[in-house]
Amino acid sequence: MASGGAFFRRLLVVIKQTAFEEYSQLKLRGQAPKALRWKRLESRYLSHKECVENLLTILKANNVAFSCVNRVELDRQHLADVDLVVAVGGDGTVLSAAHFLDHGTIPLLGINSDPMSDEDKIVKKKKSDERRSHGALCAVTAANMNTVVPKILFGGGKLATRARIQCIVKSTFSETRLVPALNDLLIANPSPAAVSRFRMGWLREVDLDPKGGLRDGGGSGLTSGHGHSSLADPQLLPRNQDGTVTRFGGIPFDVENSLNVWSSGLWVSTATGSSAAMAAAGGKHMDIYSSDLQYLIREHMVENVPNKDEVRNLDKGMLKNDQHLHLRWSSQKGRIFIDGSHLMHNLELGDEILIDAKAPPLALYSRSE
Repeated sequence: MASGGAFFRRLLVVIKQTAFEEYSQLKLRGQAPKALRWKRLESRYLSHKECVENLLTILKANNVAFSCVNRVELDRQHLADVDLVVAVGGDGTVLSAAHFLDHGTIPLLGINSDPMSDEDKIVKKKKSDERRSHGALCAVTAANMNTVVPKILFGGGKLATRARIQCIVKSTFSETRLVPALNDLLIANPSPAAVSRFRMGWLREVDLDPKGGLRDGGGSGLTSGHGHSSLADPQLLPRNQDGTVTRFGGIPFDVENSLNVWSSGLWVSTATGSSAAMAAAGGKHMDIYSSDLQYLIREHMVENVPNKDEVRNLDKGMLKNDQHLHLRWSSQKGRIFIDGSHLMHNLELGDEILIDAKAPPLALYSRSE
């Protein structure tokens, strides 16, 4: 326990770098865009700065030890001896901080430093876009931090775990486990105008018994009964009589109920991310504490497929927490975007991808309403 009776011994405060700060650096080099509205950017910066200063005052008043780091400079070394991470900015800052909390053992508190007013939330015609971060991942705002933050420091607040996406990419000579995604993954061609080609199926762990007939590269074929709950009758899908057994982490899996996909890519979201890009793409909202995942194929090209009505039923669905989605990338290039555009992993032709909900959940403070 820290002096003063605080519940947490040491905090790490992760601070967003505002657009005003970023563009000011570009301006010094003569590279800033001409159309920037500097007064508006400066106003946002000053609101953010005031929020940060108020937070540090609260921490000092409650005798809590802390250190600060800019979001863009955050590194794993900053997490040593830390038992609470506080992300000050918006949802993007929370997501960036969450990527460093791989094991889910350190809780995360988000503070929206420049929240939207009720007027901002009303969609209306304007000459400019005045929207701010929604702060969906933030339990605290600049407006209520003086009362809410001290409660959390002394053991209060609503702390619950959120499911995250585990994604493992197997290339020719390597296997890479990506950082857990709190919101979503977008798997697509790097060019938005290009077709994303991949083969999608479901993995079932198997026992490679020499007497049983299953072996690496072939065996039992694609069987029904173990796949995804929303699948149509697998008899309607094209079948490969040879089947395939693949390995992730040395564990053999049979690839079942697979189909070739030509599309604009694939969304996979957690329950937390189901209200973001997934909802905008046509997915459904989920209970934020659900441990299931959701997937959606973007602009699935099925017009020339003989059984297009059945295949179209596979455009979107749920991935239960005991299921594994499998992709084999069939385009020359590809990219996995993790919780937005800042963090990504490149794909090559033939790469295999395992997606499930086995990543360590994140302990995240939520609004008390």
